[in-house]
Amino acid sequence: MDLLKNLFRGDKVIWIIFLCLCVISIIEVFSAASTLTYKTGDHWGPITQHTVILLVGVVIVWIFHKVNYRYFRTFSLFLVPGSIVLLFLVTLMTRVNGAARWMSIFGIQFQPSEFGKMAVIISVASILASNQDEFGSNNRAFKLIMIVTAPICLLIAPENLSTACMLFGVVFLMMYIGKIPAKRLLALGGSILAAIALLGCVAFLAPKDSKIPMLHRLSTWKSRVIGFVAPKENIPAAKFDIDKDAQIAHANIAIATSNVVGKMPGNSIQRDFLSQAFSDFIFAIIVEELGLFGGGFVVALYIWLLIRAGRIAQKAKGSFATFLVMGIVLLLVSQAIVNMCVAVGLIPVTGQPLPLISKGGTSTIINCIYIGMILSVSRHIEIQEKKGLDQIKEIEDTNINKEEILAEESLV
Repeated sequence: MDLLKNLFRGDKVIWIIFLCLCVISIIEVFSAASTLTYKTGDHWGPITQHTVILLVGVVIVWIFHKVNYRYFRTFSLFLVPGSIVLLFLVTLMTRVNGAARWMSIFGIQFQPSEFGKMAVIISVASILASNQDEFGSNNRAFKLIMIVTAPICLLIAPENLSTACMLFGVVFLMMYIGKIPAKRLLALGGSILAAIALLGCVAFLAPKDSKIPMLHRLSTWKSRVIGFVAPKENIPAAKFDIDKDAQIAHANIAIATSNVVGKMPGNSIQRDFLSQAFSDFIFAIIVEELGLFGGGFVVALYIWLLIRAGRIAQKAKGSFATFLVMGIVLLLVSQAIVNMCVAVGLIPVTGQPLPLISKGGTSTIINCIYIGMILSVSRHIEIQEKKGLDQIKEIEDTNINKEEILAEESLV
C-alpha cells in the first residue's frame, strides 16, 4: 500500500477521475468504433490502438506528476513559436472534410492546434503570475496575453472556429480570475461582439461560391447556424428525412431510445449510422448504452474534476500554479460541455472530442499531460503540507523534551 502511495502521489480523487474516464473510454470506443471495424476488416484493431494510446497516456501522467510544476513554465518558450509555425504550415496541407487540421512528420500524424492550446494556457498562467501586484494584474499583463493569444487563435480559427472561440473564452476567464482591469475586459468583450457581428454580416451577404481568404469554411459555419436556429417543422415520423442532418438525427434517436439504464455496453444501434460516433458524438452513444444514469455519471466526473482542481488551485502556494491549474481544468471542462451540448442538440454541430473519452491520438496525449500537470501541483502541495506537519511535530517533541528536563531538574 505504501508503495502505491509513493508511486501515485498527488490528489487521489484526480487519479480516480482520470482512471474512470479511461475505463469508460475503452468500453465506449470499442462499442462505437463499429464503422472503423467495418472499413478496416479488423475487429480488434481500432480499440487496440486506442488502448495503447491510453496506456501511453497513463505513463505520461505518471511522468509529468513527478516533475516539479515550476519547470512547466519554460515550456512556453518553445511551445508558442513552435505552435505558430506548425499552425501556419498546417494551413498548406490537404484538407479533409473541408478543413486542414492534421499534419504528419516522419509518419506521425498530429494536430498542431492541441499544442497551440497548451502553449496559450501555460503562457497566460506565466504572464498573470509574473505581473501580479497587490491590486491584481496590471495593464502590461493584458498586452502580453493578447500578443501570445491573438496569433494562435487567429491561426486556429479558419480550420476550427469552435476551438479558437473556446480557447479565447478560457483565456478571458483566466484574465478575469487574474484580476485584469475590468475596463480592459469590457473593451475586449465589445470588440469580440463587433467582430462576431461583422463575420455574421459577411456570412449572410457573401455569395455561396465566393472564396474569401481565411474564410473558406464560411458556408459550413453559416449552414450549421441556420440549421440550428431555423424553426423546426412537425414532420410525421414516416415522412422524416433522416439523411438530412444525419448526425443530429441519429444522435437524437440514440438519446431518445436510451431510457434510464440504457441498452448496456455493446448494444448501441445508432453507432452503425452515426458519423464520428467514436469521437465528436461519443456522448450520444454513452447515453444510448448506459442510459441517463451513465450519462449523468460522466457529467458528474467532469464537475468533480472542476471542483477538485479548484481546491488544488486554492491551496497552491504560487500564483503560477493557481493559474495553470485553473486554465487547464477550465479548458478540459469547457470542451466536455461543448461536446455534450452538441450531442444533445443544445448548440450547433462542431468538432470537439470528449476529453479523455473520445478516440484520438494528439488530443488524448495532450489531455493526459494536462492531468499530469494538475497532479504535479497537488503533489507539491502534499509535500509542503507533510513538511509543515513534520516541523510542527519536531517543535512539539522539542517542547516535550524541555518539559521533561525541567521536571527532572525540579526533582533534584
